[in-house]
Formats: sequence, C-alpha cells, structure tokens
Amino acid sequence: MLQLQNIIMAAANTAATTASGAVDFTGASKPIVDLINSILSPLIAVVGALGAIWCVLLGVKLAKADEPQEREKAKMALKNAIVGYLLIFILIVVLRMTIGPLSTWMGTYQSTLK
Repeated sequence: MLQLQNIIMAAANTAATTASGAVDFTGASKPIVDLINSILSPLIAVVGALGAIWCVLLGVKLAKADEPQEREKAKMALKNAIVGYLLIFILIVVLRMTIGPLSTWMGTYQSTLK
C-alpha cells in the first residue's frame, strides 16, 4: 500500500504545466500505467486459480446434493460462478488491451493542447 501511495505522490509531483497553461500528465501517467501492467498478469493467474477452485467446490456440492431443491440451488450457484469469473477474466483482458491505446490517445490529446 505504501508503494502505491509513493507512486501516486510521484505522479502528482511530475505533472507539469506547459506554457499554454495545459497540464502535461505524461510523467504522471507512466508510473500508474506501469503499476497496472505489472498487476494484471498475476491478477489473471489468481482469478483463474480461485475460479477453478470455487467451481470444483460447487461441483462437489452439486454432486452431493440429494434433494431436487438442493441440486437446483447448487446448479444455479455453479452457473453464476462460471459467468462471474468469465466476466472478471474478460474485463481484465479488455483492460490490458485498452491501456496502451488509451495512453497513446492521452499523449496525442496532450500534444494538441500545446
């Protein structure tokens, strides 16, 4: 947590104002983008592992269910878990794919303000 605070403080201190009065956030955004990129790979692995473990546990619960109501509840829980983990995984991948173009766009937008 302290490292994140240091990165944010460094980013805030590196934001410079150009002669035209526009704020240049290039120096401020680089540490944040680097932090996000360094977190995404381990995050995909953790989400995948936790999702697999949770789905296995729900599958065992489904297999052990004796009554139809319990089976239906376990089946719905398993479906919801699979959909939830797929959404999380997709959002992480989309973030990873869009952070580069967004950084480029921000740099281009900054250059048009000068």
